[in-house]
Formats: sequence, C-alpha cells, structure tokens
Amino acid sequence: MEKTIALIPGDGIGPDVVDEAVKVLNAVANKNGHTFTYKNVIAG
Repeated sequence: MEKTIALIPGDGIGPDVVDEAVKVLNAVANKNGHTFTYKNVIAG
C-alpha cells in the first residue's frame, strides 16, 4: 500500500510528537511492505 500522510507539527511539543509518530509509521511500513510519503503542512 502506498499512502501520502500530511504532517502538521504545530508548536510546543508538536514537532517532537510528529517525529516519533513518523518513526512508528516507518516501522509499520517496513514490517508490512507499505510505502508512506510524508508531506509537511503548515497550519495557520
């Protein structure tokens, strides 16, 4: 499965949480043969 995922880091702890979430998604992708493409979105 190939999917594009929008990342909205926000402020405060947001960027740290998003970085860790990407690590988890990459682990899931590797284990299950998926491909995720990430696109940073600036909210505001």
